[in-house]
Amino acid sequence: QVQLVESGGGLVQPGGSLRLSCAASGSIFSIYAVGWYRQAPGKQREVVAVTTTGGSTNYADFVKGRFTISRDNAKNTVYLQMNSLKPDGTPVYSCHADIILSVGGLPDYWGQGTQVTVSS
Repeated sequence: QVQLVESGGGLVQPGGSLRLSCAASGSIFSIYAVGWYRQAPGKQREVVAVTTTGGSTNYADFVKGRFTISRDNAKNTVYLQMNSLKPDGTPVYSCHADIILSVGGLPDYWGQGTQVTVSS
């Protein structure tokens, strides 16, 4: 009933910027909480940034001052602005959301992920 679709990943030079998008569709009343996570081959998934419906945000130490999470409630879309990118491998960034459904309930969903490569 609900789908999350990420976009915006790709190849960027060190020090460059990318903006990732996570669009939610389906029987959605509102997005209660949403976060961005990343995972590299052979490594565990780790949180990058999260935000709640009240506007509070939390960032991992390794992205503080460089990444910004934001949301457009009218479009049911969440963004991750990534600046000053470092050559940290080729992780896949995934979107996770707790969604208040139109019929009630608060299930969680994962997107398919989008890969980010930082290389010169």
